[in-house]
Amino acid sequence: MRVLWLCNIMLPFIAKSLGQKIIVKEGWLSGLASKLILNRSRHDITLAICFPASSDLDMVKTDKSLFVKDQADTVDYYIFREDTAHPEKYDAGLEESLGAIMEDFKPDVLHIFGTEFPHTLAAVKAFHNPQRTLIGIQGLCSAIADVYMADLPLAAQKKKTVRDILKKDGLFEQQEKFRKRGAFETEALSLVGHVTGRTDFDREMTKKLAPQAKYHFMNETLRSEFYSNTWNIDKIEHFSLFLSQGNYPIKGLHYVLDILPEIVEEYENTTVYVAGDVITAHGSLRDKIRLSGYGKYLLSQIKKHKLEDHIKFVGRLHSDRMCARFLKTHVFLCPSAIENSPNSVGEAMLLGVPVVSADVGGVHNLLTDKKDGLLYPKDKPKRLKDAILQIFEDDKLAMYFSANARAHAMKTHNPDTNYNRLMEIYYEINHSV
Repeated sequence: MRVLWLCNIMLPFIAKSLGQKIIVKEGWLSGLASKLILNRSRHDITLAICFPASSDLDMVKTDKSLFVKDQADTVDYYIFREDTAHPEKYDAGLEESLGAIMEDFKPDVLHIFGTEFPHTLAAVKAFHNPQRTLIGIQGLCSAIADVYMADLPLAAQKKKTVRDILKKDGLFEQQEKFRKRGAFETEALSLVGHVTGRTDFDREMTKKLAPQAKYHFMNETLRSEFYSNTWNIDKIEHFSLFLSQGNYPIKGLHYVLDILPEIVEEYENTTVYVAGDVITAHGSLRDKIRLSGYGKYLLSQIKKHKLEDHIKFVGRLHSDRMCARFLKTHVFLCPSAIENSPNSVGEAMLLGVPVVSADVGGVHNLLTDKKDGLLYPKDKPKRLKDAILQIFEDDKLAMYFSANARAHAMKTHNPDTNYNRLMEIYYEINHSV
């Protein structure tokens, strides 16, 4: 069986072979790819991977054909050009590029990971074979657009910096871009025969956006480092909180800043660590020019509440450093306004880090409230504060959550179970046509 993956990024093993910077997003794909590559002979699978790159990548810059083809770890990969910086714009030329890739590889199954970029719609149209097309739902742009402002004050929503004006990228423009991406997403989902998901949220969204498609349940396999390490309360930085990102409003960093002063009053050593892009950077003229309206709002809240010594932005972290940060953490926070099945929560649970999360989307399918961690209503930030303090004040409770979460996550993210389930789906699709 010939299976073509369409990914949003260059997977790490390919980036490594090219000497390119490894992208830390969608790290769970690496675990799945490794498993498939290791077992492909046993399951008679020929895998190829395609992904977009901007025209400044050297390989793409020097080759003007519809795609660039090469090999890494004996796996063929295809690079096509796409303006990934503007995913709200649909380029019909992508259909020609992706069509050429389909013609070259001739897949029996096209597996598309995510709906967030217009190449998903282009690939669905180019392949033109819905019964052999499988889309794995990650986030959903249409749902994100509806809650994008995440309860920010209207003044903060309207705030624009020089960067926002020049790039036409204030918060309202960002929200509109998600609406446009949601339109491409909706069309793509309406044209496929198969969808994978793992939560009540994405199952309901599939019924709404892809009623013609068969829904296949399949959990995700996460990055290998998170299976072999275990959180130990004797080795943590007590009263430390960790967020995997705070890049834009739906990730909810501003909710944490609202309740942080009260936590600091109780525990003056409280420190919040935030991974991802450092959108509050303002140390240089270049940083100040690049500061977004949301970043400026966060910065104003940090200064207003005198939190400079209690929040640290640690930047983008590769899996080993991300794992190390988790293991030092007292409580992992997921204060998002919307999520499907956040891999950050899964990774925290695999390690046994106590988790406090907003009860949004499909989070409750990953974490059982009051057993594996604590869930709170997203519109009640005081409950977020209370949940954090509850764990800070009770080491036995923290260890109870840790043990239960790890056991639960080991089942949810079991690599063998999830790989075997993927094979079942591929064979079902291939033999049902």
